[in-house]
Amino acid sequence: MGDWGTPGRQTGVLQRRAPLKRSRILHMALMGAPDPSSDTEAMEEKPFLLRALQITLVVFLYWVTSISMVFLNKYLLDSPSLQLDTPIFVTFYQCLVTTLLCKGLSTLAACCPGTLDFPSLRLDLRVARSVLPLSVVFIGMITFNNLCLKYVGVAFYNVGRSLTTVFNVLLSYLLLKQTTSFYALLTCSVIIGGFRLGVDQEGAEGTLSWTGTLFGVLASLCVSLNAIYTKKVLPAVDGSIWRLTFYNNVNACILFLPLLLLLGELQALSHFAQLGSAHFWGVMTLGGLFGFAIGYVTGLQIKFTSPLTHNVSGTAKACAQTVLAVLYYEEAKSVLWWTSNMMVLGGSSAYTWVRGWEMKKVQEEPSPKEDEKSSMGV
Repeated sequence: MGDWGTPGRQTGVLQRRAPLKRSRILHMALMGAPDPSSDTEAMEEKPFLLRALQITLVVFLYWVTSISMVFLNKYLLDSPSLQLDTPIFVTFYQCLVTTLLCKGLSTLAACCPGTLDFPSLRLDLRVARSVLPLSVVFIGMITFNNLCLKYVGVAFYNVGRSLTTVFNVLLSYLLLKQTTSFYALLTCSVIIGGFRLGVDQEGAEGTLSWTGTLFGVLASLCVSLNAIYTKKVLPAVDGSIWRLTFYNNVNACILFLPLLLLLGELQALSHFAQLGSAHFWGVMTLGGLFGFAIGYVTGLQIKFTSPLTHNVSGTAKACAQTVLAVLYYEEAKSVLWWTSNMMVLGGSSAYTWVRGWEMKKVQEEPSPKEDEKSSMGV
C-alpha cells in the first residue's frame, strides 16, 4: 500500500496529488502496482551496516508482532482454559482498543508538539459516512480472519487464507477487464493447487473444519476488496492512514453492537466465568495492542524495504509461523500436508516476483511517444 510509516508527512503529500481515475485506483489496488504520483524522495544515505541493522530490526519486529498476534488471538478465540465462545466480542474489543489508542496518541501529539508525529483526530460524521463502505469490508475482513482462526489450527491458518492473490487477479478481470500474464496465472494455479491439497490433507487427518475453511476463503476475498476500497477512501481522510484507521475502527465498534445483541454474545459474556479476571482483560487488551501495532510495523517494513520485499517477508513469516505452530501444538503432519504449504507459499512468492519483474519491465520500456521523439531526433 505504499510507504505509510510516517502518516503525518504522507497527509501533506497526498493532499497535493491530483485525483486519480477510478479505473487507475482499482488497477493499483488489485495488481499491486505503485502509484505513479507517489513520493519518490529517497532515504538519506546511511552506512551499509546501519541500514542492514535497521532493516533486520524492522523485519524482526514485524515477524514478532504478526506471529504473536496470531497465537494470542488463537488463545482468545479457542482456548480450552478460557472457553470463551464470543469471537465477535473479541474482535469488537480489539477495534475499541485501537480507537482509544489512536485518540490517545492524537491527544498526546497535540499536548506535546514535536515529540510525536501523529495527526489530529476528531470525529466528523460526514467523513465517517464516506468511510462506511470500506468499514463494512474491513469488518468482514477482521471478523472472517478471527472466525477462520477459531475453527482451524494455526498451522493450517495460512493455507485457509491463501486465496487473496487469486481474488486479486479475478477481481482485476471482472472490474477492469484487466488480463493477467501467463506466468502470473501459473503461480495462481500453484496457490489453488496448494490450497486444494491442504484441504484434502486436513480432511485425511480428521482435522478439517469446512466452516473455518469457508471463513478463510471469505477473509481472502475481503482482504482483496479492502485494498480496493482503501485506495478509494483515502482522499476522504486527507490521505492519512492513521485517520483512516481511526474512522474504520469507530465505525466498526458501532456496527458490531447490533451483531453482539443479535448473536447473543453479550448474554454469553454475562455468564463467562472469568469476566472479572484481570488476566483475561490483560490478554484481551494485549491482543488489541498487537492489532494496533501490526498496522504500524507493516508500514515500517515497507518504508525500510519495499512493497515487494514486504510481501516476500510476509511469505517467509507465514512459513516460520506454520513450523512454530506444528512444534508448539506437537502436531504430526504428513509429507503431502507440508507439500501443500510449500505450494501455497512458493506460489505466493513466485507471484510477487513475477509482478515485480513485469512492473520493472513496463517502467524500463519507452513509451510510443518517446520512441517517436527519438526517431525524429527531438
